[in-house]
Amino acid sequence: MYIIKLDAIDSTNSYLKTISLKKMPKDFTVVVAEEQTNGRGQMGTQWQAEASKNLTFSVFKDVSFLKVSHQFCISMAVALGLSKALKELQIPKIKIKWPNDILSENKKIAGILIENVIKNNTLEGSIIGMGLNVNQKFFDDLPNASSLHLITGIVYSKDEVLHNILKHIEHYLKRLESGDLNLLKKEYEAELFRIKKPSTFKTPTNQIFSGFIEGITDDGKLKLLLEDDVHMAYDLKEVELLY
Repeated sequence: MYIIKLDAIDSTNSYLKTISLKKMPKDFTVVVAEEQTNGRGQMGTQWQAEASKNLTFSVFKDVSFLKVSHQFCISMAVALGLSKALKELQIPKIKIKWPNDILSENKKIAGILIENVIKNNTLEGSIIGMGLNVNQKFFDDLPNASSLHLITGIVYSKDEVLHNILKHIEHYLKRLESGDLNLLKKEYEAELFRIKKPSTFKTPTNQIFSGFIEGITDDGKLKLLLEDDVHMAYDLKEVELLY
């Protein structure tokens, strides 16, 4: 593991992407920033994090062993590693909100943004960005956000939390490399927020509908059971699970 620590950067993912354009970084290179001025979330959203209070970091992983069709497995492995680390820290009621937000007590405490390097239809590397709310106390206009400190009352050492997370993510990425895909998928589905419960969803055109989450497909689509026993699978751009 090779860790680069920065005071401020636009985005740790962008930093690793710039490096990878010239030469692939060493496997499991980690970039940590005290402040991100342009942190990104899923679907082009901004990741809001107060400087010096939270963890914002990215990991480069060589994933040349994976087929392009299995790239969602990276997301599963990272989400499981992060949730396992938080459980070890005794953060209560940890769940994964599809595809890879981490919730505690139904509040979002972490997000993951994965950007894969694909050349000639072959996976080469994965840039795994993570934001974890650690010691932040206030979240303006984000009613569903929380932090480890708000949930437990503890002021955390960010370095200790980071090393705990990296340990578990490395473990799950090694399981991924060993070809443990079916077991990873079962473990991921067992951790899903609102699995087998009646849930509400929204489409990009703001249509609201209800259904039951049954699991995910091999390529990471959300499998839903709808009215009249209709089974559907939705991509990230096609549906949003509401809290």
